[in-house]
Amino acid sequence: MIPVILSGGAGSRLWPLSRETYPKQFLPLASEQTMLQMTMSRLSGLDEVAAPIVVCNEEHRFLVAEQLREMGVDPQAIILEPFGRNTAPATALGALAALDQDPDALLLVLPADHIVGVEEALHHSLRTGIEAANNGALVTFGVVPTTAETGYGYIKASSCYRAGDPITSLQVERFVEKPDRETASEYLASGDYFWNSGMFMFRADRFLSELEKFAPELLACCRDAFSEAKRDVDFVRLDEKAFAAIKGDSIDYAVMEHTDNAAVVPLDAGWNDIGSWSALSDISDSDDRGNFTTGDVLTEDSNNNYIRAEHRLVAAVGITDHVIVETADAVLVAARDHVQDVKQIVEQLKNEGRSECLHHRCVYRPWGSYENIDVEDRFQVKRIVVKPGESLSLQMHHHRAEHWVVVKGTARVTRGEEIMNLAEDESTYIPLGMKHRLENPGKIPLEIIEIQTGSYLGEDDIVRFDDVYGRSGN
Repeated sequence: MIPVILSGGAGSRLWPLSRETYPKQFLPLASEQTMLQMTMSRLSGLDEVAAPIVVCNEEHRFLVAEQLREMGVDPQAIILEPFGRNTAPATALGALAALDQDPDALLLVLPADHIVGVEEALHHSLRTGIEAANNGALVTFGVVPTTAETGYGYIKASSCYRAGDPITSLQVERFVEKPDRETASEYLASGDYFWNSGMFMFRADRFLSELEKFAPELLACCRDAFSEAKRDVDFVRLDEKAFAAIKGDSIDYAVMEHTDNAAVVPLDAGWNDIGSWSALSDISDSDDRGNFTTGDVLTEDSNNNYIRAEHRLVAAVGITDHVIVETADAVLVAARDHVQDVKQIVEQLKNEGRSECLHHRCVYRPWGSYENIDVEDRFQVKRIVVKPGESLSLQMHHHRAEHWVVVKGTARVTRGEEIMNLAEDESTYIPLGMKHRLENPGKIPLEIIEIQTGSYLGEDDIVRFDDVYGRSGN
């Protein structure tokens, strides 16, 4: 069984912690592991689980590789999408990659950003799904509902299932869009309906044959993008022109709602898609007044709140049923019954061209990170951290000069034709237009303070001459 991990989501409802360049699947929201790492970890203990295939946005390629490396996981492939096209194309690409290795490949398709509380129950449902999938079924896993939830789509099964019944494969009668409260209550009472988890299992060849039947143009574009892809040690870089022709669609719309071979296996395992701050608070331990707090938080006469402080003291007085999330550059305050609307704030930020929807003040790169400390007209100050043995690209800037001061570790600096080592408290100056490179030859992180001066200080003012990570942008 080959896990195909879909890691392309943006997680906009969990802003300001989740950003486009660092979305929720790469964050440790529910444990010390990130959501992506938890998705992989919960498969341990299952027999015959092969190395995973991960499908992600090209922007996140180094995050995926680094987080898998931390776990000691060597993926079969990390497939890079130039932009999101929903779950059907991503799964088709995973299936094509799997068939390159095994003509009988059995796929387990998992979103990278879900929570499963009871792994033993998950494994039981997966083992039931294997038998059905090997017999040709396209299996989806339906979460046994516990409340009349209006935020999920539903799956109607051919027969009733109650919590505690034996887990078996049931025929899918139909898929249902998110209902209103009254309809959801009827679904819950009937026992015929499951929450749609977005988890699937099927043979790779069976999925592609059904996709060929119901969405042939989508599959043809996926085949073109995959056949023209460039491959290196870690990544499969899809052909952007062919990929752009794909019309995005979900697995449900493209295949599952049309096929006669859809089956649903009940999943009663403490599942949560962490689709909003209220969903995260539901799985978080709270105090005797119903408050969940993390970080430097003080409360007075406050009840049933989710309060998260990342950098500063947050004090809440007389607050009830709110979500408060503080980060270095943004603070969210929302009523708990309005947290689904956080994505509207993200849309406002996009429309205004503001960077807070894209990245945090601390921006991660494959070589380390940089953090903006101060930004004013014609100058800005950054704290740059370079991991041991890593280096930035050989580059130059048209519009800015840079002053570097080493505050920790040792720097190897290329400055024009000169190469020098700088120790702590030593500095150098990079004039506008000069080729330069920063490297860390040491065994501890290198930290420098960089002062940029010039008429334009944007991150796109970079001309690269050499880059060990194969980047052409910033």
